Amino acid sequence: MNFIFISPQFPYTYWNFCDRLKKAGVNVLAIGDENYDALDWRLRNSITEYYKVGNMENYSEMFKAVAFFSFKYGKIDWIESNNEYWLESDARLREDFNVTTGAHPKDLLKYKSKYEMKKYYKKAGVPFPRCIKVTSIKKAMEFIEEIGGYPVIAKPENGVGASHTYKIENESALSEFFRDKIDVPYVMEEFIDGDIVSYDTIVNEDGEPLFESMTVWPPSIADIVNNKLDLTYYVSDNVDEKLKKAGRATVKAFDVKGRFVHLEFFKLKKEKKGLGKKGDIVALEVNMRPAGGYTPDMMNYAHSFDVYSIYADMVLTGGKNALSFKKGDDLFSAYASRRDGVSYKNSDDDVKAKYGSRIVMNERLPQLWWDAMGNYMYTVKLDTKKETEEFISFVTERA
Repeated sequence: MNFIFISPQFPYTYWNFCDRLKKAGVNVLAIGDENYDALDWRLRNSITEYYKVGNMENYSEMFKAVAFFSFKYGKIDWIESNNEYWLESDARLREDFNVTTGAHPKDLLKYKSKYEMKKYYKKAGVPFPRCIKVTSIKKAMEFIEEIGGYPVIAKPENGVGASHTYKIENESALSEFFRDKIDVPYVMEEFIDGDIVSYDTIVNEDGEPLFESMTVWPPSIADIVNNKLDLTYYVSDNVDEKLKKAGRATVKAFDVKGRFVHLEFFKLKKEKKGLGKKGDIVALEVNMRPAGGYTPDMMNYAHSFDVYSIYADMVLTGGKNALSFKKGDDLFSAYASRRDGVSYKNSDDDVKAKYGSRIVMNERLPQLWWDAMGNYMYTVKLDTKKETEEFISFVTERA
């Protein structure tokens, strides 16, 4: 089996995907824009051959790279980046090289358009916020009146993450949004007062989940990006039953197959007319890739399994051995970040002295992640939700 992994060098922990695929007996080929010698040695040891392109945005270069591998190694069975940024390029390459595993261009609208997603949530029976495409300030004001007033959320229809997302709380802010927004299609949604929780899974070619995990995120990633706040979140020791039901229904409605997926929902903090009662699940958006940053590793720490091995087994056997990758009890894995130029009550030495061996990762983050994820992070394994909350407070409390 020939598997082409697109841009496996970022994030650097993605070497694990290649490593497990190789150990499962897959011929792993890689395409990226980094020099070969600069790749993590573990990645270099996990791939048969690497093809460097000058610009991954240049589809002609990417096409030539796949054509080279196809000529040298024969039919390509999988093409995947596990990165939403390359979702369209991956799909186009699959279509051009007749790779039937994975999404093709015709499938992408429902995955990427925050407006089109709503049709599939309806099919799944999962409540979702009312939404319009932003065309004019007049239409926006009519929508705001229709839903009962401010606040509303405006975000790029095809955006990745929380960049260029606005919480609009009054008419002045609405005018500022139309004056300052970037020139891309936008959607506007009613504001939902809820915690953000994600349903994370790998589904096989029959659309069946091979594991299930829940991550609890801060109420507004946009506020963290826009106001330079500290990002904190955690992977829970279990999956809320209402979230599990909504996640499974969403996977089925979107006809997701052979993918690692990250599905985001609101868990209502209070009753919302037309959507549900406190604790009910409301759709936010789908992401057809693993959760961002090092969250896949946090799933491993929390659940004592290996998502990378589960993924490789999904590719090779359809996930027949997925249960064998569970090795221990469920815990909590928490992430807390810090910003440069901010004074914190507890020093780096204090954090390391208090949490010691419970710290499983701590490092300065890649610059590309600084806006959303902070400059420096600590990730820990803990036994309880209470310990998780105490850790987050200890790391982020400011002087």
